[in-house]
Amino acid sequence: MKEFSLCKTNIQKIVFSAVFLALGMVLPFLTGQIKEIGDTLLPMHFPVMLCGIICGCKYGFAVGLILPFLRSVTVGMPPIYPNAVWMSAELATYGFMIGFLYFSFCKKQMWWLYCCLFISMISGRVVWGVTKAVLLGIGGKAFTVQAFIAGGILDSFPGILLQFILIPVIIKLINIHLERQ
Repeated sequence: MKEFSLCKTNIQKIVFSAVFLALGMVLPFLTGQIKEIGDTLLPMHFPVMLCGIICGCKYGFAVGLILPFLRSVTVGMPPIYPNAVWMSAELATYGFMIGFLYFSFCKKQMWWLYCCLFISMISGRVVWGVTKAVLLGIGGKAFTVQAFIAGGILDSFPGILLQFILIPVIIKLINIHLERQ
């Protein structure tokens, strides 16, 4: 797998980050803004992870951090508190971790991309669970391990599976395009 050369300058990284932010704003409309479908298919996760892989961890972190709040303010979903707060922590973790792992170890092979996806997904889910437990605890509600497993793994399994299928395919297609140039 050829090393990424799509974003060489900071200006290119900023422009691509803006595109990924815009995609994150639009993709949830494909689920009809229905929370249950969005929780299952995870449409905002894709552009954040792609941003981390293509632009690097700082940009993936920033897009993940901003995206839930920007959607909350502009379209009203997710609700700003507590949902956008825990989603922001989760998505920022995804964007940072996948970008950090992908670029730090310089193993641009497909198997390494799957490892980066897996590790970033676990990290993001742990941060989501901890943040959600703290925020719900502040509100006097409990967030149990069973709720974590149900919401963080079982309900979102179709989206996780889609990420493992589509993200490597997208990266592979980008690499094929770069090799032809």
